[in-house]
Amino acid sequence: MIDPLMKMWISFGAMGLMFLSVVTIYLSRYKLKGILRGITALVAYSFMIIAGFIIFIVVFSGPTLQ
Repeated sequence: MIDPLMKMWISFGAMGLMFLSVVTIYLSRYKLKGILRGITALVAYSFMIIAGFIIFIVVFSGPTLQ
């Protein structure tokens, strides 16, 4: 697969992680209680950090030649 297309799919994956983090943050704040609330919040913020790191790498890796 060519490099620009691969970067596109990787950024789509990062956007999917961001969507999952929003959903799990909503669940942990408004729907869950107890230890499950903390676990889902930890997972949600982990998704957000990973997605931000991926987008950072994709954006700052520069333009592609194709």
